[in-house]
Amino acid sequence: MDIILNNSSSLPLYEQIANQIKSMIISGGVHPGEMLPSMRLLAKELRISVITTKRAYEELERNGFIHTVVGKGSYVAERNAALIKEEQLRLVEEHLQKAVDQATISGIPLEELLEIITLLYKEE
Repeated sequence: MDIILNNSSSLPLYEQIANQIKSMIISGGVHPGEMLPSMRLLAKELRISVITTKRAYEELERNGFIHTVVGKGSYVAERNAALIKEEQLRLVEEHLQKAVDQATISGIPLEELLEIITLLYKEE
């Protein structure tokens, strides 16, 4: 599993892992029913603590992206990809609405806000 961690990112490592696995699920890079690497194996590959991978998997499970079978492993959940993408779009819209509200209050013009969003998007 190709996961790239950025130690200079403001996001904790477990969130970076969870976000990248979510992206793989949404984009179809991993398919429903497909087994994910064990927490120990992923931790070893990424050279991080098992606790960190455990937190990432717990977050993915809590959000319905994976399910874990004790003693067998973690699998991509059998969910509708369109539904998952719609949920993610809804979350993005909520965050963007907060940014738009703050920009409006601060007198930041739309062009400048779009420039900020473009720069942030390209950084990721």
